[in-house]
Amino acid sequence: MRGVLGAIIAGGRSARFGAPKPLVMLAGERLVDRVARALRDATDHVVVIANEPALAATIGLPWRADELHDIGSLAGVHAALRWAAERGDGGILAVAVDLPLISAPLLRRLRSEGEQGRDAVLPESTGPRGMEPLCAYYAITCLPAIERAATRGDARMIGFHGEVHVHRLPLAEVRAFGEPERLFANLNSPAELAGLERMLGGEGP
Repeated sequence: MRGVLGAIIAGGRSARFGAPKPLVMLAGERLVDRVARALRDATDHVVVIANEPALAATIGLPWRADELHDIGSLAGVHAALRWAAERGDGGILAVAVDLPLISAPLLRRLRSEGEQGRDAVLPESTGPRGMEPLCAYYAITCLPAIERAATRGDARMIGFHGEVHVHRLPLAEVRAFGEPERLFANLNSPAELAGLERMLGGEGP
């Protein structure tokens, strides 16, 4: 069985938050460390996709920058897939750095589904998109479709889905790993950070 690379997508500017989100502390632990801990339980190697060398150095994990530009987070997934292909891995588990409550068992399930020969496995959620493309498994077979989407200027995370085999993990199955509102709680502002602190209620890392 080919390996799976754990990729923390941390290439955004954190403009709305006002500080580098990977380094933000939640219940005594940096967001990036929370995501890395979950990925270590589900993958063979954990890396960061980031575009600021100083920030990447502070994070302290192997890192690369986006190779494609002007397509947002999709460029981070692309860079991670290129890295996985170089390593000989079959795919990646990509998780946004601002999903600090993600579940390692859910990530293992996504990997297991992906290793059944699917190109992409996304968990369904109660969010506006109905699924979570930045908490997902992507096989290296997605690379050509992503590159074609980039060529036509389609920055949507689902813009290449019509060209690959996508499996959606049903919401009922996702709930076996926790409430979606908690699993996929993300941080875009200090107010949301305060809300997560209250949600955790003093839990440790």
